Amino acid sequence: MKAYIGIGANLGDREATMRRAIELLAGEDVEIVAVSTFRETDPVGYVDQPRFLNGAVELDTNLSPQELLDRLLAVERKLGRSREGPRYGPRTIDLDLLLYGDAVVDDPGLRVPHPHLAERRFALEPLAELDPGLAIPGAGSVSALLAGLE
Repeated sequence: MKAYIGIGANLGDREATMRRAIELLAGEDVEIVAVSTFRETDPVGYVDQPRFLNGAVELDTNLSPQELLDRLLAVERKLGRSREGPRYGPRTIDLDLLLYGDAVVDDPGLRVPHPHLAERRFALEPLAELDPGLAIPGAGSVSALLAGLE
């Protein structure tokens, strides 16, 4: 299944941590297909923190959405991600399951497409770079959503 992951960091050596996260994601049942350019972005929600480096990763996987989320959380823990502090606060690494094929999942602890994807330029821009024609179930094309944020 084709899936897209949002990746970001704003503490430490952001790019090195993000590249290590991608290395750790790859392996059994997960093949990295493409990685977007990383871009500097302003924080959203909790603004009193360093700027983020954000991107997106396209992958092919045999994992279910929940198994893939579990892998993402394990990689975050391995790279020192703490869930203490303010929501949307500073973090060494952030891995979000943005899309899983055309699946719509609404389970406790897992919503796909990512619930805020359609309004977040820092997630939409790298997705558009990877696949300009990409569609988000229930929301439309990434390109149209980006145009609507102008």
